[in-house]
Amino acid sequence: MEAQNVEVAALVQKIAALHADIAKLPSLSPSPVVDALFTNLVMACVPPSPVDVTKLSPDAQRMREELIRLCSDAEGHLEVHYADMLAAFDNPLDHLGRFPYFSNYINLSKLEYDLLVRYVPGLAPSRIAFVGSGPLPFSSLVLAARHLPNALFDNYDRCGAANDRARKLVRADEGLRKRMSFHTADVANLTDDLRKYDVVFLAALVGMAAEDKAKVVAHLGRHMADGAALVVRSAHGARGFLYPIVDPEDIRRGGFDVLAVYHPDDEVINSVIIARKIGAHAKGLQNGHAHARGAVPIVSPPCKCCKMEANALQKREEMATTELSI
Repeated sequence: MEAQNVEVAALVQKIAALHADIAKLPSLSPSPVVDALFTNLVMACVPPSPVDVTKLSPDAQRMREELIRLCSDAEGHLEVHYADMLAAFDNPLDHLGRFPYFSNYINLSKLEYDLLVRYVPGLAPSRIAFVGSGPLPFSSLVLAARHLPNALFDNYDRCGAANDRARKLVRADEGLRKRMSFHTADVANLTDDLRKYDVVFLAALVGMAAEDKAKVVAHLGRHMADGAALVVRSAHGARGFLYPIVDPEDIRRGGFDVLAVYHPDDEVINSVIIARKIGAHAKGLQNGHAHARGAVPIVSPPCKCCKMEANALQKREEMATTELSI
């Protein structure tokens, strides 16, 4: 235990120093200095760590909250920069690999799809909503092109400029353009529209404070169709310095049956929570019998051998595919 405490203290000290350097930056737009600092931050947070960010001191909690906001702002600047760069090409979709973290979105989207298939059997979504899609809607693009070729995607973002940039990315691909819609709206203002979706994806940075995220989930629970699936991005361990951590109990309280929680141990940063909207009758039973389904399954990452086999299969599939670059 003492060794763990020393390890956690050293990590928090390192991250606090990086936070101080990032907070001093005159701009969070991409630059060698900005890129280096955030790369160092990610490298510090990705390895497995015994830290529980919910139990940090008040000062460390405030530092973490501010750091997540800085990460969000920097991510926004990075996406705008690359959205404008990609828009200059005749077909932006052919050049998505120029984004430095594109492979992370490929892996995260595959993970989310695989978890949906496993824990929501029989799901064949025809219409999907992605809340918090941003100027580079990589997740929707990858899911639409690789995993859900027959589904329609409605992307929601509060920023009209972000949606304008996102539309330009699909302008040259007639098939995706017909399946991708972009809406400028706050999810808190969506009601009946939410009932038409088979799956709703909630981006990691929608509702950065725990209470705000819980409000968003509760709103979705009031208006999504019974049986519809919800995919929520969270974080675990030291990765909680980069993104908000979502408590599965907040999702339960929002009217959902939590089916699985997955914490990656590789380059995929976000944890994934799979849930399903329960009907009014089932919700009453759940409230009367807490955790009627038992403990939420914490899904372990595959062993190294399984990963090697999966990677080899993925490479063979990519070599055999000459369709979209996404």
